[in-house]
Amino acid sequence: MKIVVQVKLLPSPEQASALGATLRACNRAADAVSVAAFEGQVFSRNDLQKLVYGAVKAEFGLSAQPAVRVVKKVVDAYATLRANIRAGHLGKPGSKRRARAQSKPVCFRESAAQPFDDRCLSWQYDARTVSIWTTAGRMKGLAFACSPGALKTLRLYRRGESDLVERDGAFFLIAVCEVPAEPVAEPTGWLGVDLGIVNIATVDGMKQMTGRGLNRHRKRQLDLRRKLQAKGTKSAKRLLKKRNRTERRHAANTNHVIAKTIVTEAQRTGKGIALEDLSGIRNRARLRKPQRVAIHSWAFHQLGSFLAYKAQRAGVALVHVDPAYTSQTCADCHHIDKKNRVSQALFVCRSCGVVAHADRNASRNIARKGEAAWRAGRESRVPATP
Repeated sequence: MKIVVQVKLLPSPEQASALGATLRACNRAADAVSVAAFEGQVFSRNDLQKLVYGAVKAEFGLSAQPAVRVVKKVVDAYATLRANIRAGHLGKPGSKRRARAQSKPVCFRESAAQPFDDRCLSWQYDARTVSIWTTAGRMKGLAFACSPGALKTLRLYRRGESDLVERDGAFFLIAVCEVPAEPVAEPTGWLGVDLGIVNIATVDGMKQMTGRGLNRHRKRQLDLRRKLQAKGTKSAKRLLKKRNRTERRHAANTNHVIAKTIVTEAQRTGKGIALEDLSGIRNRARLRKPQRVAIHSWAFHQLGSFLAYKAQRAGVALVHVDPAYTSQTCADCHHIDKKNRVSQALFVCRSCGVVAHADRNASRNIARKGEAAWRAGRESRVPATP
């Protein structure tokens, strides 16, 4: 399985200047290659490289391998664009958003990430330094900082490319690591994970992971941003920039803690994890304006991805199930009625009269669906031998 490890570079002012110039040169070259690809409708890597390789080296001061990586970056960007269009992420055919995306070349920010392979970048793990190509020449002895666990993962499992990234004047390397996954054990039961905004994750038999603290943090950040934007002074803009991505980092940390808690419990009890598939819920949900901020800041996909890779590393089975009617179905008698969901927190079955917490009831239904999905996947479809 692939995971990424991020390390922070510790360059001197001269080294930081060279790294910034390298990113700007590579992304200017990527913009030029993107225009050529769009105008000629050439999106094959080999064909595009034959078309622009010489010009990229001559005009932007890139050596051979960085020029190749720039072409590959452009090809990957157009492949991602086509995949998003096919998946409907940019709207239906004929929509303004989709037409706008298809009518112009892909553009790159001047500080967008640039991939480097082993010909452009080498790691010295014991010294905690890297040697990296720049437009000012090969830069050796560039120090980096990371945790002992990240360093061990890099040393043992790093494979393929590493991306150079600049954020708020700081430089990072994001390396791809091929970590061996544990064999998936046959589950003895299932933990159903009900996702929500009031309660981020609810698993029957476990403590609820409430969203009160995270929602308060988001509201506090929103109010602060509004005040600073209204003030408009230099110091206010400086503080806005300083607090950039604070909310995102806090939400990611919360999701990491929740995912680790659920996977650890599943591993301890030998159970699998059933997770509801909420793809497209933002397009389906019709909400009042005050509720839109909450649902669009809801990081359910991130939590699902964290659960998926942590479960894979721990050898825990994980399946995605259809969430339809899980909040309206009684987990005891399986009676479905919209009126069963009395309120956000209260579930009262109109058939058998059972009273339960709505999210815990939904969690039990998701667990049952997960078991059914696992059995369906494990059952042999080969005809029996006569």
